[in-house]
Amino acid sequence: MAYIQIPDDEKGYKLDLFCVPKHYEEDLDQVIIPHGLIMDRTERLARDIVRDMGGHHIVVLCVLKGGYTFFADLLDYIKALNQNSDKSVPLTVDFIRLKSYCNDQSTNIVKVIGGDELSTLTGKNVLIVEDIVETGRTMETLLSLLSECNPKMVKVVSLLVKRTPRSSGYRPDCEFCRVLCVSCMPSHRSYTAVLERVFGRMTTYNSWD
Repeated sequence: MAYIQIPDDEKGYKLDLFCVPKHYEEDLDQVIIPHGLIMDRTERLARDIVRDMGGHHIVVLCVLKGGYTFFADLLDYIKALNQNSDKSVPLTVDFIRLKSYCNDQSTNIVKVIGGDELSTLTGKNVLIVEDIVETGRTMETLLSLLSECNPKMVKVVSLLVKRTPRSSGYRPDCEFCRVLCVSCMPSHRSYTAVLERVFGRMTTYNSWD
């Protein structure tokens, strides 16, 4: 499993080197991963997916809300490859929400909200698109629920994997990078870069399992 590892002491880049919206500047300290790198790595993940899953009809399950931006870009790259490569991936799209946080704190209780009934995934090839894997417990719970529906195959793609001593040990099949101290901030989801603020590192973007 290939990934980009961001070291704990990553210096990042000064904000004035990038086009950062004014309403974010006071909240941010540095850019850790620029937008261009995110897009290039997302394109490579799309190539890996087409290579590994080409020829199979896939149900792409986007985990909202954080996963949407990454999901949309990843899907665009897959569609482009479908038009210009020997292999193609027929796609069906669905959306799901996993509620495991209350006021940015994990509750260790995972609730599935929205999407079609998971039972409709029986016998299907499923690709879960997630923005970040932190402890891994949320994804393990979802995979356990899916296994009860007997899908043919399940893969997970995640933009970020957080290094944390609380990790359950779960890792996605494919991922963008591994980082330290990442927290999802809904107010910054519209900005496509990985940023750092005074109180710790955070992501505004969304990663392959």
